[in-house]
Amino acid sequence: MMELLSRLPWKLIILLCLTLGLAPFRPPHIVEKLGMLFRGELSRPIDWFDLFLHGTPWILLFLKAVTAIKKNG
Repeated sequence: MMELLSRLPWKLIILLCLTLGLAPFRPPHIVEKLGMLFRGELSRPIDWFDLFLHGTPWILLFLKAVTAIKKNG
């Protein structure tokens, strides 16, 4: 997994975060879904899929950053 993360370019992950991670942009869908998660309102399978879909780029960004920090520090 770490090898795959290291091969993914930063630019691609950032582009995914800015497009898929935030779309639709008013308000960002991920913000709506996270709000639903914290309020306990994620009940339909499509809501969980949406959270996964829009959250994946952000998780990849976080994991790549943690991996890079551990590698350099």
